[in-house]
Amino acid sequence: MESHLAVLATGASPSRGHRTLAEKAYETLHAAIISGALRPGARLPIEELAEHLDMSPMPIREAVRRLDAVGLVDNVPHRGARVTQLSVTDLAEVYEVRISLETLAIRRAAARFTDADATYARECLTDLENVTDDASVATSQVHARFHFALYEAAESAWLLRLIRPAWQVSERYALEWPQVRRLEARADEHRELLAACEAHNPDRAADALRDHLAATANGLATAMDGGPLYRLGAHI
Repeated sequence: MESHLAVLATGASPSRGHRTLAEKAYETLHAAIISGALRPGARLPIEELAEHLDMSPMPIREAVRRLDAVGLVDNVPHRGARVTQLSVTDLAEVYEVRISLETLAIRRAAARFTDADATYARECLTDLENVTDDASVATSQVHARFHFALYEAAESAWLLRLIRPAWQVSERYALEWPQVRRLEARADEHRELLAACEAHNPDRAADALRDHLAATANGLATAMDGGPLYRLGAHI
């Protein structure tokens, strides 16, 4: 645990202007959990975290409460907080939520897709196709930027608010088992998502995204010694 806390002390996210201490604590702990610097099941002792982050305990407690709310921490009264464990059960729930919300978002996006949306999404796709390391946090960020370039075209602030926490939880699994991601081998799937949006075809976009997400969920579940969660092409 000590080495994990030492990482926090030196690995805080860069300053982005004025932020509260609770926001800084949240961003630092959030990044450490997603990247795996704080391992599943790791204890999060408030006093020790405060010491390592050079803060009082109060903003740490607020940050831990927020992490609990987005599913990254289990905060049990009188027993303390721990980083949420990874499990096939949790994975299945996360992807059930993602498939429901993200297919809805891409349906709306395909119906509204503009030339400007297409230009931006294509730039993001080019960046994604240039990455070579499936295991890096930077790759996760480029991958997310492409998908959210599509979802943002849905023009639904509520959908984005709901999608982001589930996406971030699922990124823990992608970084824990990076061999599943295979971004280069699956480049055609991303191209199909963009093409369906450019064609203003909501059904095609939703079907392609459903299989894209389901394939990832199946690969992760198998890597965790579970069975596939979804039948691909179920919409056909």
